[in-house]
Amino acid sequence: MKQSIGAKPLAFPTPTWVVGTYDMNGKPNAMTIAWGGICCSNPPCISVSLRKATYSYAGIIENKAFTVSIPSENYVKQADYFGIASGRDENKFDCACLTPVRSDLVPAPYVGEFPIILECKLLHSLEVGLHTMFVGEIMDIKAEESVLDENGNPDIEKIRPVIYATGNRSYYSIGSNLGKAFSTGKNP
Repeated sequence: MKQSIGAKPLAFPTPTWVVGTYDMNGKPNAMTIAWGGICCSNPPCISVSLRKATYSYAGIIENKAFTVSIPSENYVKQADYFGIASGRDENKFDCACLTPVRSDLVPAPYVGEFPIILECKLLHSLEVGLHTMFVGEIMDIKAEESVLDENGNPDIEKIRPVIYATGNRSYYSIGSNLGKAFSTGKNP
């Protein structure tokens, strides 16, 4: 029997993404978010939701762009730090000993050490209660060669992305391959 647990911001899985922006003085900043995902296939777009109170919010508004750096398991501590500290108070890249890299396509930095980067120009913003949802068109994806499969596509088992569980506020790794999409269910 299912039990009601109330209305909560709960879905499985949620990403652990690091959103990169420049502040008004051109200083690179990054913050960890879990409220995000693919929102359109043509044009390819993602959404990220931030509170107005965050330092990164103003950077997205000012520059009309952002990046999403996807950390591997090896960087879970740094990813968590990017969600704890404020760029108003410190240079997060310096404190985390990570490298801000200037995107060559959009006015936003990304984390050089993370294996997958999405460079996005801002298309839309929508106020949704406490958060603003920013829709960014993916202008390019940069991937470390070491995480690509034989066809040149990112391989989730090589990336080893960090997954966030909102219910218990914990990070997880991915599990094993359960089958191919659009074929596993052909013979239920």
